[in-house]
Amino acid sequence: MKDPYTILKHPITTEKVVHLADKYNKLLFAVHKNATKQAIKHSFEQLFNAKVLNVNTYTTPLGEKRAYITLSKEHSATDITTKLGGVI
Repeated sequence: MKDPYTILKHPITTEKVVHLADKYNKLLFAVHKNATKQAIKHSFEQLFNAKVLNVNTYTTPLGEKRAYITLSKEHSATDITTKLGGVI
């Protein structure tokens, strides 16, 4: 599973995630169920050319895996969301 497009499925945008992006510079993505934190970090850095500080993952009750991605201060989560077509 080396393809970054296979690992990162799509961003999740809710009011909570918008708040996290503004205040803590974090994004939330749905990811492949077998993706490791290291693979998620590498894929995100490769696709968005942004330094990732931390990745936290969890699995929803429906079995979908999600990852909170914390970005370094040099990169803005809000800017990346805007590039993806989201509105913050």
